[in-house]
Amino acid sequence: MMRALAMGVLLGFGLVCATGSAQAEIDGHGPDAWRVVDVAADDVLNMRMGPGTEYLVIDQLAPDARGLEQITCVPLLIPSVYHKLSEAQRADLPQRWCLMRSADLSRAGWVSARFLMEDTPLDVRGTSGAFGPDVVETTGDDMIDAAVQVVRDLYAAFDRPSGAPFAPGQAKSYFFADIVPALSGHGADLLYDAQDFEGRITRIGPDQAQPMLRGMITVTVDFINFGQPRQTVFRLRADTAQAGAPVRIFSVELDGWSFPR
Repeated sequence: MMRALAMGVLLGFGLVCATGSAQAEIDGHGPDAWRVVDVAADDVLNMRMGPGTEYLVIDQLAPDARGLEQITCVPLLIPSVYHKLSEAQRADLPQRWCLMRSADLSRAGWVSARFLMEDTPLDVRGTSGAFGPDVVETTGDDMIDAAVQVVRDLYAAFDRPSGAPFAPGQAKSYFFADIVPALSGHGADLLYDAQDFEGRITRIGPDQAQPMLRGMITVTVDFINFGQPRQTVFRLRADTAQAGAPVRIFSVELDGWSFPR
């Protein structure tokens, strides 16, 4: 009875909030589907009655749940305001919570946004405004393709109006946990070796000469910025400091410098 009541309240609220493209533009969440990330294989993601751990757990999502629908999130991040905030102001924002609904509409509840990521199959092309056609290349090797997915998701998240992949709450979805503090103040420079980007990405894929060596995977991103061809090199391997030891970036190499220095 309690679960039915909670579902009724949550789904009713979702119908009020989900008012089409105008609402999506306000919230800035954009993607049609989301998936659960950074939850251990033997654990679950709790769904709560409200946006915070003080609220009752009313349901759960599997650690690999996909196709989730996002109704709304708090705090409300309007893109025009978000991009005016300094890095310090962004870091001071309270933890973000999102009202989510499962793909089969059987469950709904509030979950921490740090465990959510856009659910986009690896073979979907051009989902980011900076991506050209047929950008992502895969090999069929699960570990190498997972590394390509991480880099692709990093660029896609940065390209979204409200994307903040370098913020402490999200950076561990892409980077080694121990280098997350060093990401403060970084952004486009780690992706494009510049503060501004005016061009397109032409390829995201494993290094063509040596994609993997002793557990280290190399993914390269080729792009054109202000008419000049450039490349960023990402080094990835399993981060054993994170639950499930996911593949994450531990080094970025650009023209004449690298991160971490």
